[in-house]
Amino acid sequence: MANVLEIAKASITAFNEKDWDRIRDLYAPDAVYDEKATNRRIQGPDQIIEALQGWTTAFPDATGTIIRELAVGDTAVLELVWKATHTGPLQTPSGTIPPSNRVAELPACSLMQIEGEKVKYDTHYFDLLTLLTQVGAAGLPPEQSRAA
Repeated sequence: MANVLEIAKASITAFNEKDWDRIRDLYAPDAVYDEKATNRRIQGPDQIIEALQGWTTAFPDATGTIIRELAVGDTAVLELVWKATHTGPLQTPSGTIPPSNRVAELPACSLMQIEGEKVKYDTHYFDLLTLLTQVGAAGLPPEQSRAA
């Protein structure tokens, strides 16, 4: 029987490997993915996978590195750093951002409630403005924004 942290960490590993079947297995049929930065709230493994694949269209080499982890009852908290190169089109509600070929390194936090050895709720926090700045779509160029 897997514990809460093992299940949560397995979802990050599955994303890093782009193992969509594994993600489908890890998420409950009625799982909710709540992406705070984009205001997207998605239900069900197929829709969650579609959203994640959208990110990998823009950032095919995207990987998450777990920095810290904590389990409290049925909830896992993972502090992450996402690293990726923007080599594909990034779809946004305002339009498509063309590839910049810039590397983005983004701190994030994911809170996952585990129920019956499946991810029931996955609430993901990251700073969208930082991401857009790093790929050159908003604010200062990445080299200046890091120095500030």
